[in-house]
Amino acid sequence: MIGSIRSEQWLQTVLCPICQVDDAEVIYPSRRRERALRENEFRPSGDTPLEDPLVRCRRCSMQYVNPRTPSELVLTGYASAVDEAFVSQSAGREETFRRCLKTLQSVWRKPPGSLLDIGTANGSFLKVARDAGWTVSGCEPNRWLCEWCERNYGIRVNPGTLFEASYAPGSFDVITLWDVLEHTPDPRAVLQECERLLAPGGLVAVNYPDIGSLAARIMARRWVFLISVHHYYFDRHTIKALLEVVGLAPVLMRPHIQRLSLDYIFTRAEPLTGAVARGLRALTRNLGLGNQLVPYWVGQTLVIAQRKS
Repeated sequence: MIGSIRSEQWLQTVLCPICQVDDAEVIYPSRRRERALRENEFRPSGDTPLEDPLVRCRRCSMQYVNPRTPSELVLTGYASAVDEAFVSQSAGREETFRRCLKTLQSVWRKPPGSLLDIGTANGSFLKVARDAGWTVSGCEPNRWLCEWCERNYGIRVNPGTLFEASYAPGSFDVITLWDVLEHTPDPRAVLQECERLLAPGGLVAVNYPDIGSLAARIMARRWVFLISVHHYYFDRHTIKALLEVVGLAPVLMRPHIQRLSLDYIFTRAEPLTGAVARGLRALTRNLGLGNQLVPYWVGQTLVIAQRKS
């Protein structure tokens, strides 16, 4: 336990990232009386169900957590966490990213160039992109994952956030954010920085849990991506609006399908689905299928956008 204090004493109030105003209605009210920060709550594979209020902007329909855990506390948690569960899925992530890279290259239609992966975690995408001929760079707040990447892939990642890395304007042909934008304290600022760092005609690829998806609508508050590590919940309309407001034009949108092991999927689902996930995990283990990689989709969307100027 890191600490427990009454939430109204310290939660952070934020504005809609698109409209930059505080004019929202509550979708899901807070389930908290006192807020306890648990060790390793903020980590790449964090799965604590969302308890803070989810609101929707009355002007643009953007959904986000407000008020929420202060950004500096979240970042401290990310930076210090050790996450063996996340790196256990490296093989599946590499397979997922090979397919993602093919999609990116079908839009890029040029020889491999310079690529930046933001929030690169253990570096699986950087590894796949490097093997395909791209000149790769990455930044990641979690020190343990940076070390894992260098030790296992031989790729050095800048420890820290995008804004601490001090990349030069126009440095990259492609910038990627895989399962990252919804975690950031200010997604508008992140995408503005991406636009600044892109060369003319450069691309940004973002995948995110889509709260407008059929899976999210059916599961409602039990949707597996309604978790404490996610601050922002985009749908296809709001992600398009945010990209366009910072000078990025969406050119492709499609479902984002990952490859993960059955055991990992059911372990991640357990905090929300309880006995159902436990039973399925036990069954697959008994059948010797726990490590089987399978396609996984519960509402994720991939969008690729191009710098307008």
